[in-house]
Amino acid sequence: MGTRLDCISCGREFDCGSQWKCSCGGILEVKHDFDELRNARRLFDSRLGHQDVPDSSGVWRFKELIHPLVSREKIISRGEGNTRLYSSSPVDSFAGVKVRLKHDGENPTGSFKDRGMTVGVSEAVRQGANAVACASTGNTSSSLAAYAAMAGLRCKVFIPKGKVSTGKLAQTRAYGAEVAEVEGNFDSAMKLVQESAQDAGLYLLNSVNPWRIEGQKSVAFEIFQQLIWNAPDWICLPAGNLGNTSAVGKAISEAMEIGLIDKKPRIASVQAHGAKPFYDMWKSGSAELVASAEPHTVASAIQIGNPVNWKKAMRAIRETNGVVADVTDDEIMAAKKVIDRSGIGCEPASAASVAGAKKLVAEGVIGKDESVVCILTGNILKDTAACAL
Repeated sequence: MGTRLDCISCGREFDCGSQWKCSCGGILEVKHDFDELRNARRLFDSRLGHQDVPDSSGVWRFKELIHPLVSREKIISRGEGNTRLYSSSPVDSFAGVKVRLKHDGENPTGSFKDRGMTVGVSEAVRQGANAVACASTGNTSSSLAAYAAMAGLRCKVFIPKGKVSTGKLAQTRAYGAEVAEVEGNFDSAMKLVQESAQDAGLYLLNSVNPWRIEGQKSVAFEIFQQLIWNAPDWICLPAGNLGNTSAVGKAISEAMEIGLIDKKPRIASVQAHGAKPFYDMWKSGSAELVASAEPHTVASAIQIGNPVNWKKAMRAIRETNGVVADVTDDEIMAAKKVIDRSGIGCEPASAASVAGAKKLVAEGVIGKDESVVCILTGNILKDTAACAL
């Protein structure tokens, strides 16, 4: 089975080495040869219930679709994935449509980032890296710090000073990461870590790294498997740096290619109104994204003005006949309250998916008889200050 890296801008092909960016400046994408994986449902179903790593992981259960090159002994896993699909009558009433909640806040460090980080850190080990790095609004740094600690790697994280929740920062420090606080916002931290990574010998593990996207694809594969390989009509998800939108779009394309599903779900990528450059691009029909200079939202995990994955994400929206929506902080917090009062709970950014579904139902974009899965990306304890709002 062949696996390579392709530049999404110029099309140049690379072997799977340590690079995460093309010389033209374009970001890379993993390409697999799936000829041996036609009709693989039985293979993936046979691994359900396994107790040993890596098959016990909801990411590595799909290893052939995620990272066929890394050997089992180099996999760094905490049994991530395997998160539940919930139904809630109050959420259905709020959204105006029957909703399944895919709660990725049930991952080991409390967010969906663990799906990408188990693959990214395993790749760092495969490459023989000694140190890893990321920029973060909190969830990425917490996840990277945990997996780096398991792998015995030095970890350095760049965070926007004063803009990361206390809980997320405490997690990151507890796992032993070196924390550099950067003046400005997430985009400032992202710029700095990209400039610093190569000179400092740091393997960069933001979602600009294509292996992060491969791990994050597993959320879609899990949804399909949990629904007995019947794809929903819609997958709604919060949109910040657009790694998840990119990953879910790639997963849908690949699942169709090898016959795991028979129809393409539509993606609804939901941004906060105060941090919506991707929505503005989609709404205007522009070919280029214009960054937001001062993004601001109560949903700090998606408070990103210059998302690095916008090209991949826009392709995912187009290929799935999807949409991009924006919701206000009031709409996000109203959705969060309903999710919390249902006994499920989530951090504010997660609730953007449900707020977006409600808005799209009201606008007639999502039909009231259509099936909808909303992804909740983070645990309720990720931002305790928001619980009191």
